[in-house]
Amino acid sequence: MIYGIGTDLCDVRRIAATLQRRGDRFAERVLGEDELRIFQARRARAPLRGIRFLATRFSAKEAFSKAIGLGIRSPMRWSACQILNHASGQPFVRLDGELAAWFSARGLQAHVTVTDEGDYAASFVVVETKALP
Repeated sequence: MIYGIGTDLCDVRRIAATLQRRGDRFAERVLGEDELRIFQARRARAPLRGIRFLATRFSAKEAFSKAIGLGIRSPMRWSACQILNHASGQPFVRLDGELAAWFSARGLQAHVTVTDEGDYAASFVVVETKALP
């Protein structure tokens, strides 16, 4: 059963401007540990790839926070929600700490998709209750 749905559209130029203004502190605030490593590697190869990665993750976390109905307030924290990829490329949500406990206690499961094109990054998240055995 669907618990919540969230979507977000993010202007990549806005993320680039914020990153330029605030430096790596912005990325460190938004990204979890694993995401931060990926961001730094992509940015080292091609700066725009790093910015697009950051924008898709920002967008996906906004969409996730909408789908769970909390917004960005406890236990939802930027770095406690990571959007990673399986070897196949499929994105998935990994939660840590209090957010993971909150999510698990409700028997929830998340599905996420992200995309970017031109100046925009978009994401869509569906959160559902796990099927009972």
